[in-house]
Amino acid sequence: MGHNDDKGRRPGFFEPLVEFVTRRPKGPPRRPEGFAEDGLAELDARLPPPGAPTEPAAQPGYRPTDRLRPEAAAGGGLVTDEDGTRRPHYWGHRERLRTRFLTGGHAPMPEYELLELLLFNAIPRIDVKPLAKRLLATFGDLPGVIAASEHRILQVEGADRWVYLQLRLAEAMAHRLGQARVLNRDVIATWDHLISYCRTAMAHRETEQFRILFLDRKNRLIADEAQAAGTVDHVPVYPREVARRALELTASAIILVHNHPSGDPTPGEEDIAMTRRVADACRAIEVGVHDHVVIGKDTEVSFREWGYL
Repeated sequence: MGHNDDKGRRPGFFEPLVEFVTRRPKGPPRRPEGFAEDGLAELDARLPPPGAPTEPAAQPGYRPTDRLRPEAAAGGGLVTDEDGTRRPHYWGHRERLRTRFLTGGHAPMPEYELLELLLFNAIPRIDVKPLAKRLLATFGDLPGVIAASEHRILQVEGADRWVYLQLRLAEAMAHRLGQARVLNRDVIATWDHLISYCRTAMAHRETEQFRILFLDRKNRLIADEAQAAGTVDHVPVYPREVARRALELTASAIILVHNHPSGDPTPGEEDIAMTRRVADACRAIEVGVHDHVVIGKDTEVSFREWGYL
């Protein structure tokens, strides 16, 4: 390889760069970055005249809400500390409420505070007391809120699917606790617990539900199954399906349970006729029908006690 006198540089290596630099078109130097006088004049021309009404090119896609207005913040708004600092009234409220619950239990707490504790898991950082009170006002009481359908929960301002999830979890826990008290136990000895369990599962539902409690030869509860769900005043029941399921579980007896969303547990003519059809189907396979209980909001009716069985 040939070498020249420039410390071993290969000939022609920098020539293109040199040629580019020497051929760069000459002209006035570039302006420094920033506004020039003509740019400021153009900007002034784009501004509306003083006092002219303006509006955004596009409306925002959200609805602004002042969370500290009295009706949104449960009447608390801003409070002033001893040092003069103003803060939202609910700062520290969650920790105070949790401490009260853990130290004093749930008995002295109103329903809206218990609901607040539940909503803490669904909605972070903001005051959930207004939502808790709206839910209670809509559904009447805490059991009514817990049992409400997703469609109706989402109609309450501030409620979302995470709120609905927490309510369903609370309902599931209540059902499991009630079921644990009666499953595989003598239903005669635990009748009060059984009725309490049925009330927890059904009393506040917005539609009728039909359940069957399957018993073994010792009158112990071996299964509790929801057979059908219906409308606000009707639920379809098929006696042959009831009998078939009793055979599958080798049950010796059953107890029928259904609710009246109206709150009045008085049996209707259809209830009486359906019970007799189920009893006839079960009699053919030697399965007894101990009772049919109609659950209302505040009380219940036993077909056995009323002389219908």
